[in-house]
Amino acid sequence: MFTSSLPGVPQAAGRNCNNRSSQSPHAKCRAIPSRLRPAHVKKGNGQQSPCLPCYSLTGRGRSTVAQAQNQPDPPDAPREERRGGKEWLQTLLSRFGPITQKAENTAVLDFEKPLVELDNRIKEVRKVAEENGVDVSESIRELEERAKQLRKDTYSRLTPVQRLQVARHPNRPTFLDIALNISDKFVELHGDRAGLDDPAMVCGLASMDGQTFMFIGHQKGRNTKENIYRNFGMPQPNGYRKALRFMKHADKFGLPIVTFVDTPGAFAGKSAEESGQGEAIAVNLREMFGFRVPILSVVIGEGGSGGALAIGCANRNLIMEHSVYYVASPEACAAILWKARDKAATATEALKITAEQLIKFKVMDHVIPEPLGGAHSDPMGAFPAIKKSLMEVYSHYSKLSEDEVRLDRYAKFRALGQYEEYLVPGGQWRETRAARDKAMTEGTGSHTKMGTWAVDEREAELCELIADQDERWDEAIVGKEQWINMPAQPPGLMRSGILELSMAMIKARKRQQKDVSGQNATQALPEVTPAAAAGTPSQDSNGASENGSHSVEVEV
Repeated sequence: MFTSSLPGVPQAAGRNCNNRSSQSPHAKCRAIPSRLRPAHVKKGNGQQSPCLPCYSLTGRGRSTVAQAQNQPDPPDAPREERRGGKEWLQTLLSRFGPITQKAENTAVLDFEKPLVELDNRIKEVRKVAEENGVDVSESIRELEERAKQLRKDTYSRLTPVQRLQVARHPNRPTFLDIALNISDKFVELHGDRAGLDDPAMVCGLASMDGQTFMFIGHQKGRNTKENIYRNFGMPQPNGYRKALRFMKHADKFGLPIVTFVDTPGAFAGKSAEESGQGEAIAVNLREMFGFRVPILSVVIGEGGSGGALAIGCANRNLIMEHSVYYVASPEACAAILWKARDKAATATEALKITAEQLIKFKVMDHVIPEPLGGAHSDPMGAFPAIKKSLMEVYSHYSKLSEDEVRLDRYAKFRALGQYEEYLVPGGQWRETRAARDKAMTEGTGSHTKMGTWAVDEREAELCELIADQDERWDEAIVGKEQWINMPAQPPGLMRSGILELSMAMIKARKRQQKDVSGQNATQALPEVTPAAAAGTPSQDSNGASENGSHSVEVEV
């Protein structure tokens, strides 16, 4: 029971009021909400004593309360100091801290169940030892070492299907988790300048070690509600236009671009196709090759189809250890090739989607290591590795010029793929290839008049015949160019930077020739000319001067 400190107020006042009868002598209690209504306590003679609010609403009560408020507190009464906003916030946040153990509803993959069972066994042994006061530290240490070795063995032998499951793990760090933990400051930006904003594509400015970056990435959800809001990480066309808008913003102000890929693919719904999904992806592919700033791309989960490539045309592509990158999802591949979804495991093996295989085919350039057990088991251990890899790669491109950055990006994608070019008579490509391998191994073969290597005399004659026919055609069309349907230049060719890349290639070639000529000159100890003795730089036949400057004339 609450005891009032006001003089003249009954000691029983202040309890919850349950008297809602209209016959109550204290009718003013009914004006008070029921959840705040104090009680009317009965005395020994059956009468009810007034409650504190009713008492204060009467004339006597108002005067008594006013007198109590005007009286000063005793000098020895403790006074409660009011805490400021900062102290109050620290007190509130002190209740929260890092979790000491995983939640019971954490998703567990099939191959992870033995690891979870062993971890639970260690917890039980520790709990029993604490309750009984028994020292079992040696046993616990042995079990922990066994669990660590089992986890290491399990994750070192993952199959492509299991790596796909890890990449799709619901507890895997998302783009926003990574952006907020690797950057000193992150400010999200919205809108595609057309009245739309796709939550599946998140963009923003981030700062790392004093350098400002433009972060762009796919965002998935943690639960069903968030996944519906984020459309399961599958952007609409306005999402790709939003990404392109901020890429252009970064290119205008000279900010390096970092993209984070984590999507099963672009949204393939009817509304997306009606809004121009293919056109939005194609424009992104074209425009990204013309940007003058470095572009770095990190695959943090799964990268699927054109939805990943639309923000993945980068100078350097990085991939986390247990992430995947594919042209089509294994389920879609199985449905197309075998007309059955149960062939998804076979499709996963055939698609070569793991990080190790992508590095082998030079689709990816660098693998970011993950903590033991995957990034979903220790997100805080994965963030420093991502930041370290990004800053190491950026330190290389920060020293390159704009033309060299474009040329590097162009050359990377031109080098993708494996192909061989040779003449095949009558479609007998196996026999022709075997003959070429044999001739190259034995060092035999023939050469054309221009010095081109061929397998035998017959192939050399055929090469010369093709070259002669090309020359005759060039002579035949002299003065008749108007009759030839020349390919029209696409309107976006100048914007995409193809001509600038060509000029950058010419400059790079000139620079390489100059370096080679400089090395030869230092070995041959050249004679000092009168012009050099007088301090006047002389130019060589390529237009390069001895003091390091050179001029290039390009006719386009």
